[in-house]
Amino acid sequence: MKINIVTVGNLKEKYLIDGCKEYIKRISRFHSINMIEVEEEKLPKNYSELDISKCLVKEGAKIEKYLKGFVIVLNIEGECLSSVEFSQKIEKVALSFDTITFVIGGSYGLCEEIKKKANMGLSFSKMTFPHQLFRMMLLEQIYRSCTITNNIIYHK
Repeated sequence: MKINIVTVGNLKEKYLIDGCKEYIKRISRFHSINMIEVEEEKLPKNYSELDISKCLVKEGAKIEKYLKGFVIVLNIEGECLSSVEFSQKIEKVALSFDTITFVIGGSYGLCEEIKKKANMGLSFSKMTFPHQLFRMMLLEQIYRSCTITNNIIYHK
């Protein structure tokens, strides 16, 4: 199966870059994985809610062309799953789709149009996480899912 992860912005911190590379390497034993970064829109210095909304729409237009297969957007309003349930969901999706695309928004989230086009919303918690850190968290959970599915001792 092919896994696409579409993210807004790029990583800057070395520890996140290194961690993501490690999980991508681990996942690639099981699936083809592709990280797609779209440019984050810049807000004016004294921005308004309207500026944020316009920014999200522009980012959404960049994201939209990468929506392929079963699309899962990561947002706080999404469904919360355990690691085992997440693994089962990926297994079930793989029966009908050859591609899963995960979408991680930028600092201000995702536009409503992208959320509506998704097959599923997924939340890791009611807490808010930095989108750059969240990329590594998602990769770790995808890797954990691979180990659960393949009965490899990693998940406890």
